[in-house]
Amino acid sequence: MDCRVCVAPGGDLWVSIGGRGGGSFSHESEHDLALMVSDFLESNGSCGAESWCSSDSESGLSDFAHLAEKIQICKLSMAQHEGDLLSVVHSLIRSMNESNLQFMNSGPCYASCIRFYLVKLMRLSGYDAGVCASKWQASGKVPGGDHEYIDVLVNNNSGNSERLIIDIDFRSHFEIARAVDSYDRILSSLPVVYVGSLTTLKQLLGIMEEATRSSLKQNSMPLPPWRSLAYLQAKWQSPFERYTHSEGNNISDVDCFDHKQCRGHLKRLQSCLQSGMEVDRMLKPRNSESNRRMKPDRWRHSLFRPI
Repeated sequence: MDCRVCVAPGGDLWVSIGGRGGGSFSHESEHDLALMVSDFLESNGSCGAESWCSSDSESGLSDFAHLAEKIQICKLSMAQHEGDLLSVVHSLIRSMNESNLQFMNSGPCYASCIRFYLVKLMRLSGYDAGVCASKWQASGKVPGGDHEYIDVLVNNNSGNSERLIIDIDFRSHFEIARAVDSYDRILSSLPVVYVGSLTTLKQLLGIMEEATRSSLKQNSMPLPPWRSLAYLQAKWQSPFERYTHSEGNNISDVDCFDHKQCRGHLKRLQSCLQSGMEVDRMLKPRNSESNRRMKPDRWRHSLFRPI
C-alpha cells in the first residue's frame, strides 16, 4: 500500500492512498493512517505547508548524534543474564507459527496473542514469565491509558531475583509524524524487542523523549502530552495485573476471530528480527570478545572517537 499525507500550496491537508495493483488498504493500515493524521492535526494544526518538508538543522544534528551515542551505551551495558534472555526471546519469537495464535483467547489482536503465546513458551522453558496489563488515570497534563507488556523474574549475576521487562513492539512507542531524517535513524537503532531492566528502559525513554522533542521543535511543533516522559514512563511503571494464561486477559470486551492483525504483526516482527540479525552479523567486530570485556567508560570514549 502507498499512503501519503501531503500539504497543498494553500496549507490544506490531504491524503493519497493507493495499493499495488489497485488493491484496497486494510483496517490496520487505516488505523495507522488515522494515528498519523491525528498526530499531525493535534500536535500543531496551525503549521503551514512551508514547515512540512523540513531537514535537520546543524544544532539538531549535533543533538541527535549525542543521543545516538547514549543509546549505544545503553545497549552495550546489557548484563550477561539480560543478553541471555534476549537470545531466548528472539529464538522463541522466530520459532512461532501463525497457526499457534488461533488457540490463544486474548481478546483484540493488538499483539496480545503473540505476548500470551510467548509467555506460554517461556514458562514451558522454565521461566517465570507473565503478561502485565498496566492502567493509569489522567493526572495533570498526562492522559490516562493502558499498556500490555511481559515481565520475567530471573536470577541476575549476583544470584538475586530481578524483574526484567519484555516489550515486543518497542519502537512503535516512539513513531512520530513528520520526523526529521536523524530521528528516523535513531528510531531504527532502538531494539526491535526490548529485553532488559526497568532502569535501562527508563534511560531509553528519557533519550527518546528528548529526541522526539528535538524533532518536533525543528518542525515548529510542540510536544504533545502523550509524547511526554511522564506518559511514556506510566506504561511500564503504573500498577498492573499479571496474567500467565490468556484466559485471564480481560482488558477489552472486543472479541477476535481470525487473528488477522496478530498474524500480520508476527510476520513483521519476525522480519525485523531477521533483518537485525543480518545487520549485526555484518557489523560484528572480529575482536568481539575484547569488546565484551571493555568497561563502560572505554565504550564511551570509543563512541566519541572520530572515524
